[in-house]
Amino acid sequence: MEDEVEICDGIRAQFPLTFGKQSKSQTPLELIHNATRRGGANTTSNGKPSSSSSTKTTDLPSISSSSKSWLDSLRNPKTRNPNSGDEDGERPMVGPPRPAQVDLNADEDEGGYAMFGPPRLPPGSGEGEGDVEDGDGDVMVGPPPPPPGSAESDEDGEMIGPPKPPPGSNLSDSDEGEDDEEQEEEENRYRIPMSNEIVLKGHTKVVSAFAIDHSGSRVLSGSYDYSVRMYDFQGMNSRLQSFRQLEPFEGHQVRNLSWSPTADRFLCVTGSAQAKIYDRDGLNLGEFVKGDMYIRDLKNTKGHISGLTWGEWHPKTKETILTSSEDGSLRIWDVNDFKSQKQVIKPKLARPARVPVITCTWDREGKCIAGGIGDGSIQIWNLKPGWGSRPDIYVEKGHSDDITALKFSSDGRILLSRSFDGSLKVWDLRQMKSTLKMFEDLPNHYAQTNIAFSPDEQLFLTGTSIERESTTGGLLCFFDRAKLELVSKVGISPTCSVVQCAWHPKLNQIFATSGDKSQGGTHILYDPTLSERGALVCVARAPRKKSVDDFEAKPVIHNPHALPLFRDQPSRKRQREKILKDPMKSHKPELPMTGPGFGGRIGTSQGSLLTQYLLKQGGMIKETWMDEDPREAILKYADVAAKDPKFIAPAYASTQPEPVFAKSDSEDEEK
Repeated sequence: MEDEVEICDGIRAQFPLTFGKQSKSQTPLELIHNATRRGGANTTSNGKPSSSSSTKTTDLPSISSSSKSWLDSLRNPKTRNPNSGDEDGERPMVGPPRPAQVDLNADEDEGGYAMFGPPRLPPGSGEGEGDVEDGDGDVMVGPPPPPPGSAESDEDGEMIGPPKPPPGSNLSDSDEGEDDEEQEEEENRYRIPMSNEIVLKGHTKVVSAFAIDHSGSRVLSGSYDYSVRMYDFQGMNSRLQSFRQLEPFEGHQVRNLSWSPTADRFLCVTGSAQAKIYDRDGLNLGEFVKGDMYIRDLKNTKGHISGLTWGEWHPKTKETILTSSEDGSLRIWDVNDFKSQKQVIKPKLARPARVPVITCTWDREGKCIAGGIGDGSIQIWNLKPGWGSRPDIYVEKGHSDDITALKFSSDGRILLSRSFDGSLKVWDLRQMKSTLKMFEDLPNHYAQTNIAFSPDEQLFLTGTSIERESTTGGLLCFFDRAKLELVSKVGISPTCSVVQCAWHPKLNQIFATSGDKSQGGTHILYDPTLSERGALVCVARAPRKKSVDDFEAKPVIHNPHALPLFRDQPSRKRQREKILKDPMKSHKPELPMTGPGFGGRIGTSQGSLLTQYLLKQGGMIKETWMDEDPREAILKYADVAAKDPKFIAPAYASTQPEPVFAKSDSEDEEK
């Protein structure tokens, strides 16, 4: 065996040190997640800042207890090292524990000492004197007792659960401790993953559409800059760059994106009248037909005739989608037939008009459709044999303004609605005459602002827009479904509005899109101890470093027999040499004169042109027009023109009638 090792070492010595696989220093996950930790205080429902708003930089953000215990364990060890320094500031020991120093002169009454390893006999005792003595004796059999420091800290016994906060933190204060404990219990109940945050950038305007597939590996984001960006968590590194960018329809905003149930295709809804279908890699599979805008009855058109407002894929069937439009209709399509729709739904209106349908949605099983109409009404249709455009549930004054989002609960009992009027309403589908709860003061300025449920549906969340005179930025508001109250407000961006949001059940991560007229991004909130995959995968993956071998030479293509447009330019060296030898072509131009002329050249003081100089010297140019009256200058030729006409007057002299002028009436002039 030793010979084989010597042979391997001898062979390895013949190669340079850089040969072979090199060990790379990996950044600890603690530092990676510290870089993405959210800063600032999180605003709670009562409007007061949480405990993370302390002035100390070492305090932890207001997160769940499990996340706090994980972060505490990184900064402060859970158990005290028995061989560490005492309270006087003694330097802690690094390495395995050392045996305790025994004082041979110490009395037994002064207390025993902690012993590591197998028990040792006291000095002076025989081999047969190794019996077990009292607790005050020096001889110990069995595991060592806990160190004195731990006995003082844990008087009630062994500590169970997360470690206590460090002594220097503000969490140990008696006044703030009770409030923090209540807040921790409340947050631990919901377990909102919001301790860390990353942002997927790339858009130049507000991100108005968002979709993530069911496995949580691929993300789509659409914006008002007319583009759709595709992100892949498995292939993305810490630079967080998209792997593909699409422009579905030139000059039209992206309004919604929706994955199919099998996540092999996705629907793209823009401001145009035609929705498009793409595959998972961004390849265009087709677009639906556009209807005839000159047909009055919308049921007789083959497709939408105005811009789309919303669209969703069927939650169970992979061939069916639903779209709504500004033409005032909802349509159900079959993705295998792009030329015609399966069903046309015309909502019920108070008076005949063309009112746009702002939003639409399916329920969890795909057996019910809800639509938000521009007049503020909410209409629900049940898909049953022989159903038509007449709604089964009709709420005339659901909101006072346009409805931007509708959301069914999974059990089919609750319906959430969001509107431009700055409110969020909770409806009971069994009793739609009145709302269960209405939350106000939620500004909304975007028609794509939606609502989302948590994975267990204990919470539902929505985003808010920025107002001109308000000091608060874009917020993500969480509400308790059972208590119907505001739980928490999370600040996403101080200058941008929050439009769409989602809480993925498998990743346990919260997505929120934001932006304004000049920027846009998708914020991902996660917790290293609660979340899985997704953002955790790409954040921990460092970008690939450029190697020495990453060199790509630009080839030079010589094509002598191509057309003149594509032919290489010939060398002009000989032609330039010939021109330099010619005395006329290589003559240096003379500099202009700066003073009076001499030697046949005219100076610049008397005029730059020879003609001007000669005319001025001969007196032929008289610049007197500035001093003359234009009327007198014209009338001085009137007599000459009447006596000696030259051009037009002689031709009409024989046939021109005598002009007769009206005589002045003295009476009229006096008046």
